[in-house]
Amino acid sequence: MTDVRWERYPLVRADPLARGWLQIRADLGLAPNTIEAYGRALQGYLSFSSQAAVVPETAGRAHIAAYVHELTTRPRASGAGVRALESGAGLANATLQQRLVAVRLFYDHLIEEGVRADNPVGRGRYTPGKAFGGARERGLIPRYQKLPWIPSDEQWQAVLGATRAESLRNRLMLALAYDAALRREELCALAVDDLDVARRLLRIRAETTKGRIHERVVPYSAPTGELYAAYVRERRTLSRARGPLFVSASHRNRGRPISIWTWSKVVAGIAARAGVPRFSTHTLRHLCLTDLARAGWDIHEIARFAGHRSLQTTFRYIHLSGRDLAANLERGMAEIHAWRTRQLAEDPA
Repeated sequence: MTDVRWERYPLVRADPLARGWLQIRADLGLAPNTIEAYGRALQGYLSFSSQAAVVPETAGRAHIAAYVHELTTRPRASGAGVRALESGAGLANATLQQRLVAVRLFYDHLIEEGVRADNPVGRGRYTPGKAFGGARERGLIPRYQKLPWIPSDEQWQAVLGATRAESLRNRLMLALAYDAALRREELCALAVDDLDVARRLLRIRAETTKGRIHERVVPYSAPTGELYAAYVRERRTLSRARGPLFVSASHRNRGRPISIWTWSKVVAGIAARAGVPRFSTHTLRHLCLTDLARAGWDIHEIARFAGHRSLQTTFRYIHLSGRDLAANLERGMAEIHAWRTRQLAEDPA
């Protein structure tokens, strides 16, 4: 069961229906990040409804449309914590989709509880120029699929330079995150027993994955194995327990497992020192899968390695830069040109 941090969502906590919905999701064992995303989204919607003097349980489509308008036109946040700005207004498209999914699921819950008969958010009910009820199935807002960002060679060297000042534990975490294309949650949840040192294999337990369904076993490199051997000796001075692999060396939390938030701060510090603000905990996963594609791995092999249930997800993760594509085109055209030249040179007889 996932604990809900109710202090973050006071309006959700105060509303019996909203609180009940989020608690059910937590009791069903959804990932902590999912519960947090749902809580933030529902908190924002309840806040908007309160300001508009609309009771959420009786809200109609006009209110939902007004909420979408507010999300897409609100001033864009700025400051040191913002890595990239595409425009001056509106939330990112992925964030918009996430907010609306949470509200839609909340209204599904109200229907199941007999509070109302329909869902004002709906599914695929909006068509540009025809408002709600159009024949074509489209969402309330268009869904954009952006290429994942990966660092250039120069940016990667800057990141490596900034990493050299990090502790042995942090360098090992970076190496494993890249080697095994690990998500932040998977990395921080690794246990000592998850590593098969003899065969250099890493087990990612099903309960730590995003979908919490499929376990996978992936290899890691020899240099990462050397880092691991050195870290294990250091770890014994912090904790003798066989549990979590990565533990804190601070006086306050000595020997305790590090959290995903601690790891995010570590990576943010590396990004700041390297002057590469877009570098994040997920960048190493993108970079690993892209490098596997560059190395000629089959898409099904990459999907299995990454733990993706859908090949479409794998296609979105794999990023080939314009430089890669240009090089492929140049090689391909050179081969075609040579082939045609040979044909022209052949004796017709």
